[in-house]
Amino acid sequence: MLMDSGYDSYQQVDLDAQAAAANPHQLVVMLIDGLLDEVERIRGHIIANRLEQKGQGITKCMNILVGLDSALDDENGGEIAANLHQLYDFCQAELYQASVNNDVDKLENVEKVMTNIKEGWQNFGKHA
Repeated sequence: MLMDSGYDSYQQVDLDAQAAAANPHQLVVMLIDGLLDEVERIRGHIIANRLEQKGQGITKCMNILVGLDSALDDENGGEIAANLHQLYDFCQAELYQASVNNDVDKLENVEKVMTNIKEGWQNFGKHA
């Protein structure tokens, strides 16, 4: 147990250091990576019928999506911001359905959408 706690602390310090050095595009990619990691954990929780942990994971993902959505610049982002808003809303709805119905297929939809968004941000960051 103590080793797990030490490792978790190390991971958090490493993540904090990465976030401090990241530009906005890298931060978005880090958030999406965190969401995708959590979706994978949720899948395991659903399969193993660990409902409390599933609920905690869904909440984490919803919070990440809300954060990503609130960071959108509606005024200057135009159609891209509007499209991302719709995609984030779609992912929230799919996560809700995955949670209510213990439906891992809904998680795949979230993974596909968020992986595509992540790739877009990675490519945009290279040219910005």
